[in-house]
Amino acid sequence: MPGMDAVLLREGLAGRYARVDVVEITGSTNADLREAVVAGAADRTVLIAEQQTAGVGRRARSWSSPKGAGLYLSVALRPSGVAFSALGSLSVVAGLAVRSVASELGVDAVLKWPNDVLAGPDRAKCAGILAEAVAGPEPSVVLGIGLNVLPLGENVPAGPGGLPATSLAEQGAVDPDRTGVALALLTRFDDLERRWRLAGGDLTEAGLLADYRAHCATLGQDVRVELPDGASLTGRAADIDPAGQLQVDVEDGRRLTVFAGDVVHVRPA
Repeated sequence: MPGMDAVLLREGLAGRYARVDVVEITGSTNADLREAVVAGAADRTVLIAEQQTAGVGRRARSWSSPKGAGLYLSVALRPSGVAFSALGSLSVVAGLAVRSVASELGVDAVLKWPNDVLAGPDRAKCAGILAEAVAGPEPSVVLGIGLNVLPLGENVPAGPGGLPATSLAEQGAVDPDRTGVALALLTRFDDLERRWRLAGGDLTEAGLLADYRAHCATLGQDVRVELPDGASLTGRAADIDPAGQLQVDVEDGRRLTVFAGDVVHVRPA
């Protein structure tokens, strides 16, 4: 499989990102950029790896990152003017960017709250997103995106709730060239993130909340939400609030706001 074209990426993304690096192998691009942010890395620094040996998703789960098969990237952001509490909504921004690019490649893709992109008629997982705040004197966040581009092989584990994995190529992508996909994705993310930043991290003001609601397959589904403390709740996924959080209608008539958790789609509504 051909490697990523770092020169083409730098030229195509000039003026949008401060720095774009492509490395052959690393443990985790998110971990590398967290260290870089602490050391003073510039806003809008991008790191892409051909392979990760310790890629991670939410709640420290591993993310399968076979060499040359996917797009494994992280972006370091210092969004001045955005409150720390709004940084988590960057996952919404990234999800919209991934879904948009998948659609441009002819892939039927939808969003699953909080950080997955599903593709194909069976709604298998083709991308995961991880936003990690970095402590410091100014709001900083490292946003990681793992996107399966080329066929995965047979040994990729299922996600929470038994969600199978898939790739853009397996779902009929027109031209799944990884450099081209990276260029399109980072360009689209730049456009959306600038809107989000200009709005102070407010998804509604940025015009992104309605778009997310329109493409979120979780809404209207009966769901089971596994909460970080080990508890769970079941109900109907009713809405996404302006902070990007899930609102669930439970059996006793209450509408609960879920800030974090793993969502399993129990069955279509």
